[in-house]
Amino acid sequence: MSDGADEDRTGAVSPFDAIRQEDADGNEWWSARALASILGYPRWQKFQPVIDRAVIACETSGYAPSDHFTLMGKMVAVGSGARRRIEDVRLSRYACYLVVQNADPEKPVVARGQTYFAVQTRRQGLADEANLLAGMSEDQRRLYTRAQLTTHNRQLADAAAHAGVVTSRDFAIFQDHGYMGLYNGERARDIAARKGLKSGQRILDHMGSTELAANLFRATQTEDKLRREGVTGRDAANATHHAVGRAVRKTIEELGGVMPEDLSTPPESVGQIERRERARIEREVRQDAQARQQPSLFLPDTDESDE
Repeated sequence: MSDGADEDRTGAVSPFDAIRQEDADGNEWWSARALASILGYPRWQKFQPVIDRAVIACETSGYAPSDHFTLMGKMVAVGSGARRRIEDVRLSRYACYLVVQNADPEKPVVARGQTYFAVQTRRQGLADEANLLAGMSEDQRRLYTRAQLTTHNRQLADAAAHAGVVTSRDFAIFQDHGYMGLYNGERARDIAARKGLKSGQRILDHMGSTELAANLFRATQTEDKLRREGVTGRDAANATHHAVGRAVRKTIEELGGVMPEDLSTPPESVGQIERRERARIEREVRQDAQARQQPSLFLPDTDESDE
């Protein structure tokens, strides 16, 4: 990767990066009309429904569409020196990601756009996460990310249930499909065996912060896709989870990262870290309480009349 525009494996600048613009404050944005042209939509009227679906997906995900989609206009030449104003939409990176997710999947360039904006969105997410986690130790990052994953796994389970994944066995199979996509065919039991875990030990508790982050991204994106697309049926839900896992794996590859199955297993589980941290906090609390009970080295304040 270069420091500036992104390049594909042939060294050519991505067409999506070529139309990227920046305003006076350095905020990046894309023209919806320019994006439509690259995605193979020659008529604006055909592309407007795609934008409408992306706006709905944005709102469903809990974000304000006005932060990512801004209606604007521009002047274009129409012949004989005449000009007229046409409608356009200013898109954020996240808006572009939602647009390509809702575009015609049969158009080959759409798949390329989905990969490009997934990578770009993940990069921004990593940057934001890096700011949040700055100063944390690896153990603290593991505790934080594992807690996030617990929350989002519950939300993923709820989304899966609405799609038709009902029983515990159904959900175990559903989870395996996500792992197989992310871990190049490995199921949960395969990951556990590779890590040398005993029966009953949870694989997520034996992952480093980088591996946990990859699984967090898998869980959040699968939940979002299940809800956004209204996926129904166990087979469709399983296929969706697998596809998202594969997409996350491809994103890691595009970023030049280490594949999750090649990451080392930490010597301590998250549970062991939690117990150690809890013991440390309890010890500090006791020490603080004891310190407050120690007699003061100074005489108590006396009334001036005693002088």
